[in-house]
Amino acid sequence: MAIGEETRGQVARTMAGAEAVEIKATIPESQIDLAMELYKLSLDDNERYVYFFDTPELELFETGIIARARRIVGSNHDSTIKFRPIVPESVPAIWRKYGGFKVEADASDKGVIKSASLTMPVSKGLIKRVAAGKDPIASLFTQEQLLFLLSMANKKIDYEKVVVFGPMRAWRWKYNDPALPWPLTGELWRRDDGARIFEVSIKAPVIQAAAATAGFMAYLGEVGAKRDDGQQAKTRWALAHR
Repeated sequence: MAIGEETRGQVARTMAGAEAVEIKATIPESQIDLAMELYKLSLDDNERYVYFFDTPELELFETGIIARARRIVGSNHDSTIKFRPIVPESVPAIWRKYGGFKVEADASDKGVIKSASLTMPVSKGLIKRVAAGKDPIASLFTQEQLLFLLSMANKKIDYEKVVVFGPMRAWRWKYNDPALPWPLTGELWRRDDGARIFEVSIKAPVIQAAAATAGFMAYLGEVGAKRDDGQQAKTRWALAHR
């Protein structure tokens, strides 16, 4: 067996069923401004608002369900039902016909988590009305998304118990660095208490997962970027404050 073949096989098995791999790292608060200055990332564009929907006790999140809506200034709005973690083989094949459906593997130096999500467009103005309590939360999600929820979790959302978390004010950028063969995505979220989280990531085909993970982590070390020891996921961080 060639050197590295066993490792490649292990990675392939870990990523099996995913359409792409996204390798993520959270940058500590102390380095956020430096990272934005280094890559000339401006808060003047790409602004968006992210809302989550859960019970005050986070019953959905604790069972692996994420209900989210996203309002992008000057662009389209959408809502998402997401499951994490999942086993790709357990996802009914019917959902793969939808353009807003995807199975992804999120990787970090802490491990790999696979997720399945279904995203649908939302008419402009609806998210604001829901957040203000003028329209019901259920109106954000299509019949297909609710059936997706039933097929994956065999449960319905009890909207009487669900509340709005957020919005989180967010910015997203795509940029390149000559030292890295994969394009970078930076995402900054800011809560209304002023706390911030900055996540940097790359996406790669599953076949490149091993090389991409190793290369990205080495790149972060080369440019002097520290990784947050807690590797906070954006969703958990957002739901920690309401």
